[in-house]
Amino acid sequence: MAPEPRRALGRQQDLEEAAFQARLSLYGLAQEQQQVLRKKSLLHRLVFLAKISPELADKRDLAGHWHCLFLRLQRYHQGEGVTGLLLIYPTYVVHTLEGSSEVLYSILRDLRDMQPPQHRALVLEPKILVLSHNIPSRLFQQWSYKVLAVPSRHLAYDTSRKEPVESITGECLAMLLKLGVHLLKYPKSPPDLPDAVLEGVADFIIPQDTICHLLGCRELLSPAQFLQFYDSPLNVVMDSERVWPLPEKVKLDSESG
Repeated sequence: MAPEPRRALGRQQDLEEAAFQARLSLYGLAQEQQQVLRKKSLLHRLVFLAKISPELADKRDLAGHWHCLFLRLQRYHQGEGVTGLLLIYPTYVVHTLEGSSEVLYSILRDLRDMQPPQHRALVLEPKILVLSHNIPSRLFQQWSYKVLAVPSRHLAYDTSRKEPVESITGECLAMLLKLGVHLLKYPKSPPDLPDAVLEGVADFIIPQDTICHLLGCRELLSPAQFLQFYDSPLNVVMDSERVWPLPEKVKLDSESG
């Protein structure tokens, strides 16, 4: 082959290799976007509901438990910390968390392992309201909590509304996001939010009867159910495995073997 065609062929191969190396997967593109936004890892948002254990004397122990858990997880998962908001009702909690998937799954495992009879539970019968993956940015700039001064008694949920769980979940998530936007006005608030911070935003607080109703919905998964699906291997059943008798080629191959 003449030198000129060889050089042309070599340049073509170099261009093809460069084009192949420049191709990125969808995950790679997402990582680049996170770097542009100065995020060290992909962000996710978890919201869960639960009943407060009647044996818990001081509800502030809930905030202390999760704060200590976040510090322990920070040692094992280097990167950005956890942000969010813990709302403590007289008998329920609503916890919104933002962080990496490893940290959020560790929090779910802590919830699962907390349930009796294994350990003394701080909360009971938790349910996952939503788990949003790859959110564009943090809404909550820090982790904080608030013990709500609301009546301990509440009316039963109005079952005549007959709304699907998805619709109720969407309404609750919208309330929490609006509350997060409201908290952006108070960037230097202490972890224990003062009463003044939540004045005038009663419409952004999920009613207790709605929480009670959602905790009884089978459509919402508990941490144990979610982690069972997440940790289980994915077994794909091919269409050919559902056919009987076996196709001739498969039958002949098995007989010859």
